[in-house]
Amino acid sequence: MAAEHIRQWRVGDVDIARIVEVSGFEDDISMLLPDATPQYVQQFGWLAPHFATPDGRMIISFQCFVLRSKGRTAMIDTCIGNDRKREFDVFCNLQSTFLEDLRSAGFPAEQVTDVLCTHLHFDHVGWNTRLVDGKWVPTFPQARYLFGRREWQHWTHLRDTGGYHHMDHLQDSIDPILAAGLEEFIDADFRLTDEVSLIATPGHTPGHVSVLIESRGEQAVITGDLMHNPIQIAVPATEARFDMDKSQAARTRCDFVQRFCNTGTLVIGSHFPEPTAGVIVPDGQAWRLEI
Repeated sequence: MAAEHIRQWRVGDVDIARIVEVSGFEDDISMLLPDATPQYVQQFGWLAPHFATPDGRMIISFQCFVLRSKGRTAMIDTCIGNDRKREFDVFCNLQSTFLEDLRSAGFPAEQVTDVLCTHLHFDHVGWNTRLVDGKWVPTFPQARYLFGRREWQHWTHLRDTGGYHHMDHLQDSIDPILAAGLEEFIDADFRLTDEVSLIATPGHTPGHVSVLIESRGEQAVITGDLMHNPIQIAVPATEARFDMDKSQAARTRCDFVQRFCNTGTLVIGSHFPEPTAGVIVPDGQAWRLEI
């Protein structure tokens, strides 16, 4: 277990831990913002060194979160997962220390009561299951798996009509949960506890949600794929390649940044690399993530 895989926060009475599976992945900014250049990234000096390289490449991580609130222990997304075949080599045949990291962080798998997926892309559902004797089985058989109703309808439609990208993750990460009867379909007004609720943040996918934590006057939000790199805090209206409904996602990001700017809310980015979290503050005519 690598220590950098784990980071922890306490928001009021809620304990949150980050578990990283692929750390500090560098790529050209055009992968996220099609018209952007390295020089465009470099104009936002605050991105370096954590979120961008000196030569203007973006840095992202693939990770998930686990939290404890009012007797519930919830996974917020479940990363990519070991032993998978995925569209890109970097995600194939992983052998990460995910379960050991959970235990080291104080959240052993057998204590998880809920698995809440912000959306159903492959890198947010992988550890829903694990491979045992050649069969995919639920990693958390004692938990309920919370899938957005609208999100599930979207993926069911894609499966029936032809997906817009690789769909194998449904077979190995979702279908075994349904076969075991562990799923519960929820709406965007769902509350896990009186400290943990959802925010509808559509655009990346139709049923995408973010997770709001409010406890003892403190507040945090886990973004999901509302954004992938903090540069999108500076330019929330810029359309991004990964979003299914690009204009809706841009409107959602703008609303999000305006809602949480100058509130002291800890914004925990689901793909933001170490240190992963900060607060949104004004930056001239734009905004930035202050860590």
